[in-house]
Amino acid sequence: MSDWIGLAFLLALIVGAFFGLRALAKPRPRTAEEFERGAAENSSFTGALLNALHEVTDPGAKRAKVVRQEMKEGRYQKKKREGKANADE
Repeated sequence: MSDWIGLAFLLALIVGAFFGLRALAKPRPRTAEEFERGAAENSSFTGALLNALHEVTDPGAKRAKVVRQEMKEGRYQKKKREGKANADE
């Protein structure tokens, strides 16, 4: 009788581990803002080093970074106001 109890325990343990690992393996849905925040908070030294190396080896990377930032802010390809301050207001 105790063999059956032990076998049932092991079987329950294996099944529980299987479903538990399956639940942990599911990716959690995240928004783009959550991803960006997490990437900024969890940047490691290696990641920062690789980003810096990429900017040095790819001359267009720095400009692309500026363009991405301008697009986020909604100022991409808009003419800069030159001349006197508040001239057209």
